[in-house]
Amino acid sequence: MSLPLAHANAPARRSDLRDVPQGHALLEGIARLRKELDAVVLAHYYQDGEIQDLADFVGDSLQLSQAAAKTRAKVIVFCGVHFMAETAKILNPDKQVLIPDLDAGCSLADRCPPDAFATWLKSYPGHKVVSYINCSAEVKALSDLICTSSNAVKMVESFPKDQPLVFAPDRHLGAWVEKQTGREMVKWPGFCVVHEQFTARQLLRLKAEHPTAQIIAHPECEASVLDLADYIGSTRGLLDHVAQSPAKTFIVATEVGILHLMAKARPDAQLIPAPPSSGCNCSICPYMRLNSLEKLYLCMRDRTPEITLDEKLRLRALAPVQRMLELS
Repeated sequence: MSLPLAHANAPARRSDLRDVPQGHALLEGIARLRKELDAVVLAHYYQDGEIQDLADFVGDSLQLSQAAAKTRAKVIVFCGVHFMAETAKILNPDKQVLIPDLDAGCSLADRCPPDAFATWLKSYPGHKVVSYINCSAEVKALSDLICTSSNAVKMVESFPKDQPLVFAPDRHLGAWVEKQTGREMVKWPGFCVVHEQFTARQLLRLKAEHPTAQIIAHPECEASVLDLADYIGSTRGLLDHVAQSPAKTFIVATEVGILHLMAKARPDAQLIPAPPSSGCNCSICPYMRLNSLEKLYLCMRDRTPEITLDEKLRLRALAPVQRMLELS
């Protein structure tokens, strides 16, 4: 059975950036619009630091889902990527959900088209489907339970040990969960374009240069990278580890945006972004960085782009998301 597609209301014509105030006036304009709209601004750790600094709440996917579920604001402005804003809409059908740039997608979500996923699942009858939150609303609607990197192990262990499972769409997170739980799963072959760039060879080179450094990594990284890590965790987990660890130097294998709050938590520590295989000294998600203060101002002023969902699709996607929140 085919599922209704998610869609978003894109503006017919976006204002010229010359219409946007600059400097302190821009920050004042965002503050004014936030008050006028009764809006809450949610931001992911991978956003630019200037967006994190003005957001009402900054977090990882689980924290942002929980914040979206609890907010009493009339308007949710999501500074993240499309699937995150969709999740906010899934949880808040009666609230307006805005995103600064509609093109802020996700390589994981894009690599798991819902029609192809639905066809693929037919090969695994009797399997329950655990999907990483980095997926479209349509894929969520085909799932039994949603997880994030911070609770994936707990979500998988919520099923009986003899229950066959499919895990999607990140094969590396799935492999790490298999190792933690000792149970095999059928894995959709997706990956994150940022985290797959980190290599064991580059980490070993950095470790040789900084022998006392701790290597910390997100579980979306390849197994060879995770095998070298002193700590593996979600973005929130990595941040908390740096804040609490006595170590003075950290090699950080995840999107470089997390270093903004890490530096605030540990101004005494040396934070070294792990270099991706492309050769630069940092790793930036091109989708996350499509958002900007200027686009944030425009989306609040014009109240567009707005995320909307077909109600039947929303309800199907809501069940596995709610189940995750209950188990969390």
